[in-house]
Amino acid sequence: MANLSGNAAYYVAAILIGAAVGLVGSAFHLGVDALAHGWPSFLDHTLGLDGVTLYAAAAVVAAVMALVALWLVRRFAPEAAGSGVPEIEGAMEGLREVHWRRVLPVKFFGGLLALSSGMVLGREGPTIHIGASIAKGVSDLMGWTARDMRGLLAAGGAAGLAAAFNAPLAAVLFVIEETRRQFPYSARTYIAVVLSSIASAIATESITGNVPFMLLVVPDVPMGMYPLFVLLGVILGAVGVGFNRTLVWSLDTVRRIGLRWSFYIFPAVVGLVVGVLVFALPEATKGGEILAVELAKEGRPLGILALIVLLRFTMTMASYSTGVTGGIFAPILALATTIGLCYGTAIDTVMPLPEHGLQALAIAAMGGLFSATIGAPMVGVVLVMELTGSYGILVPVLLTTIFANMVAQWLGGRPIYEILLDRTLALEAQASETPPAAPAPSPAAAQPQEAR
Repeated sequence: MANLSGNAAYYVAAILIGAAVGLVGSAFHLGVDALAHGWPSFLDHTLGLDGVTLYAAAAVVAAVMALVALWLVRRFAPEAAGSGVPEIEGAMEGLREVHWRRVLPVKFFGGLLALSSGMVLGREGPTIHIGASIAKGVSDLMGWTARDMRGLLAAGGAAGLAAAFNAPLAAVLFVIEETRRQFPYSARTYIAVVLSSIASAIATESITGNVPFMLLVVPDVPMGMYPLFVLLGVILGAVGVGFNRTLVWSLDTVRRIGLRWSFYIFPAVVGLVVGVLVFALPEATKGGEILAVELAKEGRPLGILALIVLLRFTMTMASYSTGVTGGIFAPILALATTIGLCYGTAIDTVMPLPEHGLQALAIAAMGGLFSATIGAPMVGVVLVMELTGSYGILVPVLLTTIFANMVAQWLGGRPIYEILLDRTLALEAQASETPPAAPAPSPAAAQPQEAR
């Protein structure tokens, strides 16, 4: 009877956490949307700026937003840099500590500024970290054991992903597949994750509506196209490994710049460039969820699509390397969609694709690149289904996703969050072994300022 009572309290806590995360996550997303559209509209329509003056003003605004976002991270919560997912996985493994009191405000307001500036970052990372931080606060309040606390961290993180994309099933699978090494699996913790995801989805839907986040329905494709999806998966497997390695190289390069001169130089440059691109080439800015749907429907020329792929790849690396708050789920999905469109458009010039064939390849590419970079193929499949509503092409998406994962493993690729966590731990160990050459900085400033 005592065990039943304990389970009931645990489940109630999971539901309350999920609902809170859904509300906070929705407020975060609405705030990002409002600010991201608000400041460009103010410069363009309210102030009536144009030409060089408009570009200069936009560059300054975006740079200031990026710098303030980075200052919040470096000054108050260094662990809030980047997506935060490696931090949560590290905490579930007992390697990291979730300082929820400082992470929550920095992740919310720092993420609001960073994403609204136009940098190519995703909203899912901040909401996952926010969700886990809320769960840690509840766990501290209730005084639960370390195992129960880790279970609630997973529940809060899942609720954050559910709120980000209105994808509760993918959120549950994310815990099972992505955090399989760290999640303290039991009936109690598993049920808590499911309940928290459901509660988050209900809260999110009550505010934003029950519509797929990237609605792009493709009914079905002929079986004769299936080999094209296999080949697409092979290509994306290689792209995913290259993506992860380039991201780590970018982080290391920007860190060297920061150590030699200042950690604020590179983010300032990225902000200036992003501000100009918001008006000059908006396709190269922001998370890209809406862009992905628009591109799939518009049918742009191959050369333009290839240019967008190059620009978004470059801006994703640059944006994430700044050390501000922001995720990589959404940028990966948008990049994958554009790669799929490039692939399909190139094939269409040789042999005409069937109706909806181009859109089907674009949707399947999302799952493929997600699987190759994140290392969670089933999450990629279900996430794509929930995001687009295209359940009719489940088999093609499965083919693309699993072959991408197979090729990524064959090439020696590792899940990006695993790589980032190992990198963070290695940098901290290195910093602790190096004697300071000057008076020690404050505790917050002494921690590695890295994007997770």
